[in-house]
Amino acid sequence: MDFMIEIPDTDQLLRLKPLHREDLVNETGVLPENLRHLSAVLPALSAAVGTPVPTAVHADPAAAQAALGLPSVTSAIVVLVDGMGYWNLAERLGHTPYLRALMNDSANARPIDTCYPSTTVAAMGTFGTGTAPGLTGMLGYTQLNPARDVISQMIQWTNAPRPEDLQRQPTVFEGIAANGGRATSVGLPNFKKSALTVAALRGPRYVGDVNPMSRVSKAAQAAREPGLTYLYARDADKAGHHYGWNSEEWVSKLEAIDHRLRVLHDEAPAGTLIVITADHGMVSIDPTDQVDIASVPVLSEGVHLVGGEPRALMLYCDGDVDPASVAGRWANYFGERARVLLRSEAVAAGLFGPVDDRILPMIGDVIVTAAARLTIVDSRIQNAGARAMPAVHGSATMAEQEIPLLIDVA
Repeated sequence: MDFMIEIPDTDQLLRLKPLHREDLVNETGVLPENLRHLSAVLPALSAAVGTPVPTAVHADPAAAQAALGLPSVTSAIVVLVDGMGYWNLAERLGHTPYLRALMNDSANARPIDTCYPSTTVAAMGTFGTGTAPGLTGMLGYTQLNPARDVISQMIQWTNAPRPEDLQRQPTVFEGIAANGGRATSVGLPNFKKSALTVAALRGPRYVGDVNPMSRVSKAAQAAREPGLTYLYARDADKAGHHYGWNSEEWVSKLEAIDHRLRVLHDEAPAGTLIVITADHGMVSIDPTDQVDIASVPVLSEGVHLVGGEPRALMLYCDGDVDPASVAGRWANYFGERARVLLRSEAVAAGLFGPVDDRILPMIGDVIVTAAARLTIVDSRIQNAGARAMPAVHGSATMAEQEIPLLIDVA
């Protein structure tokens, strides 16, 4: 019998999720229920394949395995689908027969959380190391490079420190190899030595191929040897940013991903564990609810640099300005449309997970998180195309922070 997924109304999906209270955060800086979190996926899989790798956040990989409901196996494949939020998928299950069959299992019909901000750079660091942005220093699409007092763009890694210098947490893949296990990553050839790969996903044997279906076959082939295989799919995120996550183009990419995942299931050796997850969800913007910092003096006053993204901003204040005054102006301007926190408040609330002292200066003096469909842009540094993307992510809503964890066994 099919398990029916009840999709919340749009207002609920676009409402900010509550902050963690400081007194509830345990000694690792992560709430116990956050074992059902993107950061737990690779530690749990490391335990599932018999080479458990503890991390600075998840000291007990077996507990993560139990919390995520993963069976113990000889070989596993984990697939990360960029931009396929749980609720994005739930609203388009009619186009995805394989994923629909998995979602119809009640064990799979419950999302897990990604990190804050809900964006690729932060999430890939969280995923690859099994920790949190406050430890990896991978805090968003753009962030401050304190050594140079400039904003780094973290996809192309411009104006940024060397990836090994910024991100110093060992990856779970490195831990598996150190334990004598196999770890393989399958992706585009040009991603093999990218800064993002070196920072967040270093350690596995890398297998590159330009053809998406060939990558699926190579992941299935790698799984013939005991250990863990990682496969990345980026098409949904790209289509969402260019056309909107509920566009025909996005749905077409989702259908193609579903087909490839079905082929992966068919080609993987019998008994292979397949886990499908994502880095974040997506929301459609409202062009009438976009604020340009450059055109609002009360917002630009006292702000030296702006980092983050349109749904999750980090404001770096001028040296002679009290950040509380900036936070107060922003809070008064946006009201319930955004959550405005001082850095100290965000850290105390565990927004970025546990935070290393080395990473603290990279976090904005003021953190602004957009609710509903609000986007906050800066025309001084963002071109018209960047400001007009029809779908975005980064905030702390259900739509953006809740991602699938779909478990299958070939």
